[in-house]
Amino acid sequence: MDRRSLLALGLGAGAAGLAGRLPGAHGQPAPAGPAAPGAGAAQGRPFRILMLTFRGDTDVERGFRDYFAANEIKVEFLTRDVERDASRVKPILAEALPGFKPDLIYTYGTPNTLAVAGPYDAPPDAPFVHDIPVVFALVAAPVQVKIAPSLASSGRNVTGAVHVVPTDVQMRAMQSYKAFRKVGVIYSPNERNSVAIIEEMQAFCAGIDASVIAQPLTMVGNRPTGEGVEDFVRNLKAQGAEWLYLPADTFLATIFDRVGPAALSAGLPTFGATEFFLREGLGLVGLVSRYYSVGQLAASKAVEILVQRVPPRNIPIETLRRFALIINMNIAKQLGVYPPIAMLNYAEVIT
Repeated sequence: MDRRSLLALGLGAGAAGLAGRLPGAHGQPAPAGPAAPGAGAAQGRPFRILMLTFRGDTDVERGFRDYFAANEIKVEFLTRDVERDASRVKPILAEALPGFKPDLIYTYGTPNTLAVAGPYDAPPDAPFVHDIPVVFALVAAPVQVKIAPSLASSGRNVTGAVHVVPTDVQMRAMQSYKAFRKVGVIYSPNERNSVAIIEEMQAFCAGIDASVIAQPLTMVGNRPTGEGVEDFVRNLKAQGAEWLYLPADTFLATIFDRVGPAALSAGLPTFGATEFFLREGLGLVGLVSRYYSVGQLAASKAVEILVQRVPPRNIPIETLRRFALIINMNIAKQLGVYPPIAMLNYAEVIT
């Protein structure tokens, strides 16, 4: 979406200023050629990167790896998937770090990142990784969950790419598609980024005389489950929710294939914060950052660390500067909830 399209949505000049090209170092456009003159040719042994994924290989990881290949930087990747359970991170690190000796650790999502690096205010002797650079992707609210005290600097061995469009911008896009007085949201109460996003939703809705109906997922111990999620969707509709908002919630993403059909059956329009929900979860509309590009943005920061020897604390945490408004017209037809005609001029329409 470019500046004109964002303004057409009524999102304001501040949001329009976020439009642009994929940023690389410190908000600059990512390089089209090698990250440094002769970086690939001059490099000795391949860099070693341990990749900790959450739900298998995604477009984020593909974008991350492709960035190194396009820039001719030799890398040896060791990928370990936590199979949707961040408690597996510590055993994986215990097994992988001594033998593989990574130069950098890539983490997918808030749970994985916190399990590796911990919060910035953890005691110095806390059992987290302090001496290896960590680059994250798919973290929605790094400041709110204490991965970093500010986006300008983590103050430590961590940097990364935020994938979520600002919450107020998403809410305005939702409102532009179809005005609402009540919006429902389902989330994992143990994911601090999801709780932070709900607080931002509530602040926005208070300003337009609307309300948020927040439904936490069922917990077993300290882990969320999908138990009863279809009932949650129906109950939100019964309580008067006019939209169902699906935040960038790591666990929730694993049950999108249940949430989307339930919302469609209940006649409840859905707005997704992630591309994955719109592509594979029967979502209606969303304002998103493309996963592949998020992976490339994270990789550009890894290149700064590995090739240019920039300390992670000196590399800002950033989000993409170009967003995509995606509308699934098949879902729109089934719900009978069509977008404004003008919106079709700049949206990507899935047919």
